[in-house]
Amino acid sequence: MIPKSHIVGQDETLLVECQQGFKLLPKVCDAFQKMQRAAIKDGIDLQIVSSYRGFERQLLIWQNKWSGKTPVLDINETPLDISTLTDFDKACKILTWSALPGASRHHWGTDLDVYDKHAVEQSEHKFQLVCSEYEAEGPCAKLNIWLSEHAHEFGFTRPYHQYKGGIAAEPWHLSYSPIAEQIVAQLDLQTLQETIINSDIYGAEAVLTNLQTIFNRFVLNKGL
Repeated sequence: MIPKSHIVGQDETLLVECQQGFKLLPKVCDAFQKMQRAAIKDGIDLQIVSSYRGFERQLLIWQNKWSGKTPVLDINETPLDISTLTDFDKACKILTWSALPGASRHHWGTDLDVYDKHAVEQSEHKFQLVCSEYEAEGPCAKLNIWLSEHAHEFGFTRPYHQYKGGIAAEPWHLSYSPIAEQIVAQLDLQTLQETIINSDIYGAEAVLTNLQTIFNRFVLNKGL
């Protein structure tokens, strides 16, 4: 059993520094490094953009979006006027691109975002971690294809590869299934509820009132 404090991003003791300050669970780090070496042999500079994010870091992302300090985007990556939205609608728009604090897969040490560092640098492109960079002529298009063909060989899946009406498509997001699926099976609505209640998250009333819907649509990514 994975401790609940780890699942909600409030305990880092099981993690190791995998590379350049990015933290993962030891088995996940080992699997990633094996995949990284295989990618390099195929001419792809597979590197981490983001890995573990604790509760407080995820909370800051949420607070900044809720308060308007950071733009909130629609599914087409267009900025929204959040002043026209109800609190529940605003929460859903934020959740399309940013996980609810306490419910992010990045809390687990099993999930990470990746890119082709060399290809991005060669393109002299201002990297933004958006879908267009992983499609067509984007600098990470070759990486996207490679991941589709080989990520499973190292235990990784892409839970947000396609948009289902919940989380937006994230072709860069990898999840180490052997452990992540254990955590998914342990996900506890009551624990999440208690975590939210004990935080100072903006929009708490709307989140808690609609927590079952949010849990199914976004946390489990079942969509609409």
